[in-house]
Amino acid sequence: MSSSQLPLPAHFLWGAATAAHQIEGNNTNSDWWQKEHSGTPQIAEPSLDACDSYHRWREDMDLLVELGFTDYRFSVEWARVEPAPGHFSPAELAHYRRMVDGAIERGLRPMVTLHHFTVPRWFAERGGWTADGAVDLFARYVAATAPVIGSGVRHVCTINEPNMIAVMAGAAKAGDIGWGPVGTPAPDGATTEAVIAAHRAAVRAVKDIDADIQVGWTVANQNYQALPGAEDVTAAYRYPREDVFLEAARGDDFLGVQAYTRTRVGPEGPIPTPEDAERTLTDWEYYPPAIGPALRHSADVVGEVPLIVTENGIATDDDTRRIDYYTGALSEVAAAIEDGLDIRGYYAWSALDNYEWGSYEPTFGLIAVDPVTFERTPKPSAAWLGGIGRTRELPRVAS
Repeated sequence: MSSSQLPLPAHFLWGAATAAHQIEGNNTNSDWWQKEHSGTPQIAEPSLDACDSYHRWREDMDLLVELGFTDYRFSVEWARVEPAPGHFSPAELAHYRRMVDGAIERGLRPMVTLHHFTVPRWFAERGGWTADGAVDLFARYVAATAPVIGSGVRHVCTINEPNMIAVMAGAAKAGDIGWGPVGTPAPDGATTEAVIAAHRAAVRAVKDIDADIQVGWTVANQNYQALPGAEDVTAAYRYPREDVFLEAARGDDFLGVQAYTRTRVGPEGPIPTPEDAERTLTDWEYYPPAIGPALRHSADVVGEVPLIVTENGIATDDDTRRIDYYTGALSEVAAAIEDGLDIRGYYAWSALDNYEWGSYEPTFGLIAVDPVTFERTPKPSAAWLGGIGRTRELPRVAS
């Protein structure tokens, strides 16, 4: 293999991503905190203090800047901002505003996500996304974040991976406690409709705050690959799990594309990963090219909407494999840019080893975190990936 470099466009976003519940700690008013302490079978351990980033966000941002990153995607926790219906906490809004100001002061451009999987307990207890008035309640919360996003924030994600929200709702209705060895459960149709409506209401609310904010949402791309003769089966399987959410992004300011591995589909549906395939700590197939087909398929569906890779990475305890994974993934991004796709940025998942929705074992982070002292230790992959922010050149691998 030999490699060359592709210069990044001048304003290309180069960052790492996190989610509030996964790093802040003690998010006691959220539905996930309740799940973690109620004996839910698939949750191996609770989040507890997580990475204590609620208090240590300055250190996290300092490290990202030192490493060479120019952008940081983080989320606002709805359960903190609105701990009781209609009560918006000035203290928590000020906290997240300090994070925005802190990022800007350090030269990090903030991308703010308004919903990253967790909701307030009171919202979940009244029925969640499909309850009467849920869309209006989400739009009310978004409007209340005006002090956080009203100045200095260029990009806002309304909802992270709405297709996974619908899939998880479908699994819960079906009584599934695990997803099985292959594929994903059928998404819940009512939840799909609700989160699409919530996104559109949130876009309007953000634009009312500042019409110049670039607004979009992020979709989890499963990189469905049709085996010969299974093209129609693949399209039918993919549509309710992915394409309907991509179609909802038409007309947005950007679409966030997120991909980690692939799903091969045969005439009978998804097929298992080969037994001899390398797997990550999430038991996914090690597949660095995943982001390439994800970007191309997303572009085919949304048309002229600019794309941003808002998550991409690998859960591994072997940092050399992390560097190899990112090398392969970024080569795909470079090839897509060369082919004319309008790609505006790339965010690695994740800035920190964090709470991966039930366990701390899958380590996606560029920066290790001691679970007792919370000491941060950047990995070699962090210096390697952050360095691209200084050179402004993507690796381009040729065989």
